[in-house]
Amino acid sequence: MQTKIVNEVAIVKSSEMVIKDVESAIDFMMVVKYETNCNKIALNKEAIVEDFFILSTGIAGEILQKFITYQIKFAIYGDYSKYTSQPLKDFIYESNNGKNIFFVENEEEAIRKLNE
Repeated sequence: MQTKIVNEVAIVKSSEMVIKDVESAIDFMMVVKYETNCNKIALNKEAIVEDFFILSTGIAGEILQKFITYQIKFAIYGDYSKYTSQPLKDFIYESNNGKNIFFVENEEEAIRKLNE
């Protein structure tokens, strides 16, 4: 796992699965916040369990609620073009119009959204 700080945002890139469930999400959040002192975190999509992107599993809602509870703004960056689920597309759209959770294409967009 590589972490760099850009404009008060912790940009995390990992080739390994970092977020698998609620517990691992909380661990990830706390480690990054402790190591970087940032309350804005961006993570590459590949580091999140695929079930997260299947809304019927409920994992996304549980995990993202923890980010909100702990007052961590969170962006997931990567390619979402392979997803055809309309509920997921709607969820991404609604999240991106909010203030705390974002689904974006790249690190630069994550930094921009998290600092808005």
